Amino acid sequence: MAQGERQGRHKADRPLGPLIRKRRKQLGLTLQALCDTAGVSVGYLSQVERDNATPSLGTLAQIAAALDVTLEYFVATPVPADSLTRADTRPQFSLNDSSIGYENLAADFPGAELSSYILHVPVGYVSEVVSHDGEEIIYILDGEIEQMLDGEVITMKAGDSLHYSGLRPHSWTNPTDKPVRILWTGTLAVLNRKGGIRLPEMAQLDS
Repeated sequence: MAQGERQGRHKADRPLGPLIRKRRKQLGLTLQALCDTAGVSVGYLSQVERDNATPSLGTLAQIAAALDVTLEYFVATPVPADSLTRADTRPQFSLNDSSIGYENLAADFPGAELSSYILHVPVGYVSEVVSHDGEEIIYILDGEIEQMLDGEVITMKAGDSLHYSGLRPHSWTNPTDKPVRILWTGTLAVLNRKGGIRLPEMAQLDS
């Protein structure tokens, strides 16, 4: 059993779709306008707004930045209390209705630019195709994935790593019958919790 399953995870308790749609309409943005800024397709974002799809953490952060709010507008991501994180006490969470589990490795201190997570990926998971500013490094801890990068399919197994620009369209899937653990590190600016604005009062849905 994966460590995240043993320890349990904080899970977002609010549906993401209505929050995204509400904020988009508050800003007077069309689906196309939001997609152009967030770097996702109209079809995919439409599914997200109807709660028929759950974005990855990185994609949700891109959507948040395009809506001029912080990631915490949608989900409270726990942060390590110190730069040192222990395996049995590391902050863990997942997004509402998402099968992906996250362990946050990055500390929050002035000037910090890196974000880093361990991803627990279930059998059959398929991510959305995204592109964004910044760069990423992924390292396969356990299992095997198929990484798509600029249309090329790359099979990655435990011990393999890949470093690429976020501007290159990318996605990945776990096509195997075993869970996967991935170490993800990047400079995705929208994951910086000090960016944008945080408006918890606006995150309340209309009755």
